[in-house]
Amino acid sequence: MAQAIPHDGTGRVPTVAPTRYRWTGSASGLHLGRVLDIEIDLDFSVLILFGLIVFNLGAGLLPSWHPGWTGPLTWMVATLAGAAFLASILAHELSHALVGRLFEVKVDRITLFMFGGVAHLKSDPKRPIDELFMAAAGPIMSLLIGFVAVAAALLLGVDTTVLADPRGALSGMSPIATVLLWLGPVNVILALFNLVPGFPLDGGRVLRAALWWITADLRSATRWAAVAGRVIAALLVGTGLSMAFGLHLPILGGGLVNGLWLMLIGWFLGGAARSSYRELLMRDALRNLPVSRLMLGGIKTVAPTLGIEHFIRDRVLRDGQRCFPVVSADRLEGLVCITDLQKLPAGQWAHATVSDIMTPAVDLAVIGPESDAEEALRVLAERDVNQLPVVAGGKFVGLVQRGDLISWVGLKLARAPLAEERAL
Repeated sequence: MAQAIPHDGTGRVPTVAPTRYRWTGSASGLHLGRVLDIEIDLDFSVLILFGLIVFNLGAGLLPSWHPGWTGPLTWMVATLAGAAFLASILAHELSHALVGRLFEVKVDRITLFMFGGVAHLKSDPKRPIDELFMAAAGPIMSLLIGFVAVAAALLLGVDTTVLADPRGALSGMSPIATVLLWLGPVNVILALFNLVPGFPLDGGRVLRAALWWITADLRSATRWAAVAGRVIAALLVGTGLSMAFGLHLPILGGGLVNGLWLMLIGWFLGGAARSSYRELLMRDALRNLPVSRLMLGGIKTVAPTLGIEHFIRDRVLRDGQRCFPVVSADRLEGLVCITDLQKLPAGQWAHATVSDIMTPAVDLAVIGPESDAEEALRVLAERDVNQLPVVAGGKFVGLVQRGDLISWVGLKLARAPLAEERAL
């Protein structure tokens, strides 16, 4: 969860990962391409979820359903089911994104990770009705996938006596019908769990939309929805702990592994609820505050032709800055930081210049001095950087740093009411 101005996500039952949606943030993983003009990323942590699903199916459920299957067939079907589940999570997130477009909430990227999915938002929903429809879209999509998958399994030849003689009926299913019959109920559980009214679960967002509509106060609605989310999180942790010590529940099951997984989801949800409200307060503190109020002026700059050895001796060691704008005739050419020195072996520094190691201006995100500080913090989070050049009329005028924005927010929140501080 990149920490600047995100909307955080949701948590679900042990076999079902949580979904969340938030402001743009950097991802650590693979870029899979674009779907409906939305970038799709795969965080490496999703491999944990995928591995758990495949292992649970291949080593447990499928052999009990199909004792006559060979080992390779069993594991192939388990892998196919895991991939189908990740695809259903992606469909869930795409539904959030597409409904958001109807209400002018731009979503430019979706990331799949260990706890499900993240739809990265460029802005907040502006009205309670926008929030309501956008939040409800995910569970509706999951329910639709669930019912369609079960119906397709029946059409593919699942014996209608499955309830009367489960073992006999299940053993005769084809591999595809098996995947569909597993995928359907899992997506229904996914949808129902998401509708639990604890922020930032989808159900918690529905609750926030209702409270927002009743009170006309987004901050108050978010605070109470976040409190509900933390209560739900505590219940999940307590339930998981009980399961780890022998409690067996319908659907959730029991045992140490399921209990620990449910506790992990509860811990994640509690942290997400806490940070979601904090981030709303951060946005409020920075909204309508011009970047020029918080940017650093008088920053030492360097020329692109400056030799690297001179850069280290005369700038890094003397001025104490870690990052220098590269400027020529007052125009920003790039940005060079201490870490950029790693781009070249030390033996080549004597014959290289700053332009050889800098990040060119074309690859930098910049912001204007009259832009909102809220927008600056969002861009810093999106690029996962600590400073942002401020440019006016093509000329470099200063730097805005993440730490300075956070410090300003801290000063503003220090005067927050006691109830708001407790919600943090």
